[in-house]
Amino acid sequence: MIGDMKPHLFLFAPLALVLGGCVSTAEHVVMLPVHATSFTVDKLTTSRAEADRNYGRKMRKQQAREAKEQAREAKQAQRQGGYGG
Repeated sequence: MIGDMKPHLFLFAPLALVLGGCVSTAEHVVMLPVHATSFTVDKLTTSRAEADRNYGRKMRKQQAREAKEQAREAKQAQRQGGYGG
């Protein structure tokens, strides 16, 4: 019985090594659409951290605009002789 298995072992051992690369390549081919979709969704959506960062940036810009506007109004009121406070 053991003598009968040896020829099969010599045939299947190299075949397993060759097919191991095919299985790996097939896995990459199958996973490619999954990875591409995941990458696209990641680029098209905004994470919570990104949304928070963008909101903070927007609010700081708005506050800076308001501060400049108030300073401009105070300066204009001072030129006109009125109270700017």
